[in-house]
Amino acid sequence: MRLSEVTWTDVRDADVDVAFLPVGSTEQHGPHAPLGTDTLNAVAVAEAAADAYEESSGGPGADRGEVAVAPPVPVGVAEEHRAFDGTMWVSPETFRAYVREAAESLVSHGIDRVVFVNGHGGNVEALAEVARRLSRDPDHDGYGVAFTWFEAVGDHASDMGHAGPLETALLRATNPDLVREERVEEASAGAADRWGEWVSGVNLAHDSDEFTDNGVVGDPREGDAERGAELLGRASAALAELSAAVVDRDAV
Repeated sequence: MRLSEVTWTDVRDADVDVAFLPVGSTEQHGPHAPLGTDTLNAVAVAEAAADAYEESSGGPGADRGEVAVAPPVPVGVAEEHRAFDGTMWVSPETFRAYVREAAESLVSHGIDRVVFVNGHGGNVEALAEVARRLSRDPDHDGYGVAFTWFEAVGDHASDMGHAGPLETALLRATNPDLVREERVEEASAGAADRWGEWVSGVNLAHDSDEFTDNGVVGDPREGDAERGAELLGRASAALAELSAAVVDRDAV
C-alpha cells in the first residue's frame, strides 16, 4: 500500500508489518539520465519488494501482512555533485534528523519496523546512523535497518559506477521514457572508468567533477532493459527477504 494514495482509515484498518521509506537524491546523472534517478530507482525497488513480501507464504511469520510504502525522500547527501546544474543537497545532519523523524512518525502509529530503501551512495553512511539511533531510542519501540539496492544485486554490484550500466539499466526497465537514448553515446564517450582518484586506498577527490567531465562513471550502453529487469528482481527479492527477517526479529 502506498501511503500517499490511501486514507488514514485505510492505514488504521490495515495489518501493516513493515514500512519502506525510499530515500534517493536529486543530482546529476550525466547527460542521459534524470536528476531523480536515485529516487526513481529506490521507489521502483521498494514497490516491487512490497509485492514480493506480501506474496510470500513460507518460513517464519507466514500469512504476512502488508507493506506501507512511504513517499520518498528526494534530496539527500549529494554535495559531491555540486558542480553540476540542478543538483540539490542537504547536510548530513539535516538529512539524518529529517529521515529519522519521518520514520518516528510511522512508529507513533504502531508501524514500528522500518526499512530505509536507499538509491544513493552518498546516503549510505548517514542512513546507517539513522537506523542505529532509531533502533536504540528508549522512548519508542521502533526498529530500522538501511538497504541499498545496488549492493544487493550479486555480481552486478561491481559495475555500479554512476549513471553507468546499473542505474541506466534499471531506469530502462522501470522508467524508459526518462532515459535520453539519443545522448547515451555521448554519456559513454565522456565517462570515467572508476569513481575517484585513489592513492594508498584513499580517494583524493571529494567532488565528482574532479574525475568525470560529464558526471558519468561506467558505460551506460551496458545497461539494457533486460539487465534492468534482472536487477529489479534481484534487489526486490533481497529486500523482501530482509524485511521478513526484520519483522520476525525481536527488537533489541
